[in-house]
Amino acid sequence: MHIRYVDRKLYFYEQTFTTNKYVIPYIQQFFPINENTKVLEIGCGEGGNLKPFLDKNCLCTGIDINEAQIENAKTFYEDHPNKQNIEFIASDIYKVDSKDRTYDLIMLRDVIEHIPHQEVFMQYVKHFLAPGGVLFFGFPPWQNPFGGHQQVCQSKLSKMPYIHLLPATSYRKLLIKHGEDPTSLLEVKETGISIERFECIVHKENYHILDKQFYFINPNYEIKFNLKPRKVSTFFGKLPYIRNFYTTAAYYILQLKT
Repeated sequence: MHIRYVDRKLYFYEQTFTTNKYVIPYIQQFFPINENTKVLEIGCGEGGNLKPFLDKNCLCTGIDINEAQIENAKTFYEDHPNKQNIEFIASDIYKVDSKDRTYDLIMLRDVIEHIPHQEVFMQYVKHFLAPGGVLFFGFPPWQNPFGGHQQVCQSKLSKMPYIHLLPATSYRKLLIKHGEDPTSLLEVKETGISIERFECIVHKENYHILDKQFYFINPNYEIKFNLKPRKVSTFFGKLPYIRNFYTTAAYYILQLKT
């Protein structure tokens, strides 16, 4: 499930900018990326995050349950010089056969917080990971000011932090009062994930955290709001539970334990 963005082409370029400038350099500190790297993005939307990898001539696959966004992706990549190296699949990830489909890098950026039953997913996704491969996760912890994705609202609620932490009944009433469709935002309320919950699942499913980085100012805010990224200090990044309230993006690189 994806929260709506009116201008999908703009969202595509926002993804491309942040992945090129921040995500890939972060991953490359721990895992080499070259023309032989096989990359899978789950919940790819139009595939903006994959473009910087395709520019490097990586072999790329994007999977998303939203058929319209997959069709957009195919259109956006029609003229790319390396288009033969990218494949898009419109499907629920659980319906994709992992046989002969293993990847060196699996990435989910702003996706895990939309997936129900994250424990089941984290177990299932192992089947797509090549030996020695890594996973990149980037997500907004649920309790951060806009962890409910209310910034996509069309009303003044888009500028109101922490309203997603209201009880579900009150939150629904507030959204309806301001003319918002509560469906997708209440879905996020059900699936939103904290740093502690994510790490609990990671350890339970036998993943090793190669690295993690918390941001006070999300790297994506540079292209969206002209704000330079700012990392959470080491001290404040170690405060359990409290850190969720001021961390706007959490980056993780995971690898299966051997």
